[in-house]
Amino acid sequence: MKNSEKKYDLIVIGSGAAGMMAAITAARKGKKVLLLEKLSKIGAKLKATGGGRCNLTNTLDNETFMSRFGRDGKFMMPALEAFDHKALMAFFKEIGVESHAPDGYRVFPVTHSSSTIINAMEKEMQRLGVEVRCSQKVTGLSHDDGQVTGVETETDSFAADHVIVATGGKGYPVLGAEGDGYQLAESVGHKVTEVYPAMMPLKTKEKWVANCTADTIAKVIITVDMKKYKKLKAQGDLIFTKSGIRGPVVLDFSREITPLLSKYEEVPVLMNLTKGMNEEQIRSHIKKELGKNPHRNTLEIVSTLLPGSVSRELCKLAEADPNTALGKLKGQIRDRLIKLLVATPLTINGHDGFKMAMITRGGVSLKEIDPYTMQSRKVEGLYFCGEVMNLDGPCGGYNLQWSFASGYTAGNPKEDL
Repeated sequence: MKNSEKKYDLIVIGSGAAGMMAAITAARKGKKVLLLEKLSKIGAKLKATGGGRCNLTNTLDNETFMSRFGRDGKFMMPALEAFDHKALMAFFKEIGVESHAPDGYRVFPVTHSSSTIINAMEKEMQRLGVEVRCSQKVTGLSHDDGQVTGVETETDSFAADHVIVATGGKGYPVLGAEGDGYQLAESVGHKVTEVYPAMMPLKTKEKWVANCTADTIAKVIITVDMKKYKKLKAQGDLIFTKSGIRGPVVLDFSREITPLLSKYEEVPVLMNLTKGMNEEQIRSHIKKELGKNPHRNTLEIVSTLLPGSVSRELCKLAEADPNTALGKLKGQIRDRLIKLLVATPLTINGHDGFKMAMITRGGVSLKEIDPYTMQSRKVEGLYFCGEVMNLDGPCGGYNLQWSFASGYTAGNPKEDL
């Protein structure tokens, strides 16, 4: 050990949502807690969450909530039963932060500011006597005969029989996420799955998207157009960018796309830009519009379904003259245009990597963690919580709720703590 060390009941590595919740939970039970953060301030990534508005959780019931995480979602059940969205809102109210769900679904602090959350949690840690040390990068876990005994940092050693790894993933490395927790986990024999950047914009091969950047298109459905992956789909608002696509539907879908891009150079997708309308419904809509004025041109009719810029590009793709009356288009061209309105093809061919990723897909294997305690099945006294584990969800408060719930579970003192 580097210095004469102080002994703690619990050391928490990382000051994100999961780490701070774990520290508070343990300290409330009278435990002596040390929180180590490698950056100069706590809560850096939490501060940036949801564009700084901090979508804390959502109002879904636990079953529906877990289903949005895919087949591993059931792992969360014990943590959510102990600390669901109602418990989270009650916790924040208790420490002086009112929250609400203005749309009945997504829950925010009423200030719509992540600083409110960080300040309240920091104040609560101070009240409870949690010792917080910033600019302390943990470089190793100390352990003896299958029992954790403390941590090593670049300058110090700290002793504890219980250590929680709450270091997050690799998204937003400027905010301290560099995958430190994966290395710590592997150093004591844990398996870490392959990790991918997720919740981020995507780039496309097609250049026409750059002409459509002014508008948000609501309720777009995106599906992967590859035989083996046709079941992969997402729905939500979409925004075209100069080099591709973004918006809530893309942030959600990127967690499915980035692993595919590591296997294939390109991933073809189909987008329904018309709120899920099928060919028959579109034909019916066109007929109705032409009934109002049979002389309207193709662009005007398509623009009753989509913004003008997108309508113009789809006309080009269908080789339909936008200025010709739609009723006078050749049947073949009209059919092609209708098919494009139902399923617009795009080719995803890239992304900006972890620097633009809000979350990480992959992490410490769930098989090696007890879902009732978040304790390692390999090393006694070692716990994991939050994004460092192999569990990620879509946009809408899912990942923060999971961080808080897993942090609460990991920080709840066990009989011997």
